[in-house]
Amino acid sequence: MLRRRHFFASCVINNCLYVAGGECEGIQRSLRSAEMFDPNKNKWCFISDMSTAMVPLIGVVYRGKWFVKGLGAHRQVMSEMYSPATNHWSPIFDGMVAGWRNPCTSLNGSLYALDCPDGCRLRVFDHVAGLWNKSVDSKLHLGNSQALEAAAMVPLGGKLCVVRNNLSMVLVDVANSNSSAQLWETIGGKGHFKSVFSNLWSNISGRNKQTSHVVHCQVLQA
Repeated sequence: MLRRRHFFASCVINNCLYVAGGECEGIQRSLRSAEMFDPNKNKWCFISDMSTAMVPLIGVVYRGKWFVKGLGAHRQVMSEMYSPATNHWSPIFDGMVAGWRNPCTSLNGSLYALDCPDGCRLRVFDHVAGLWNKSVDSKLHLGNSQALEAAAMVPLGGKLCVVRNNLSMVLVDVANSNSSAQLWETIGGKGHFKSVFSNLWSNISGRNKQTSHVVHCQVLQA
């Protein structure tokens, strides 16, 4: 990144990585600045600043725009929306941000958020009604330990991938939520998947998986 920052928001739009806000060392702790990384050019560049400085707590790409919610310079809750098409930030106050929880992600035009700390139940946003009034429930609560907390959700192969702090992962087939098919599937448990994901997460997390914390989880295509 061009600007040193931590506690920032990140997302991927059109295979470009975006980061915004956060904090930095020095007098001006909260940041308004935002950046974009293009993997094809292997280059970072600044985009337009947010309306106000913010330490983002939640962020999601939905309907082609980036929504960010966090704390302002005076610790007030703030929400902004970024449009890549216009390179412009604007404040938002609708029902989506009112019931918004982290982690969350969008898939096939629908917006999903966590409805239980361990990721066993997901909330679905109804764009027409402007409410979080639907859910997808595995009915299998794993517990309240920090290691089992769901830290990220990302689209993966047309399904939702829930990543927990202990780096276990579950695929949720939300497209078949009205069928009798198996909706929730733990990946990394059999054959090739087990070998690939075990090696991947071992390299990322190191030896002490129980104390690992997922900070950001994004997918870029090389």
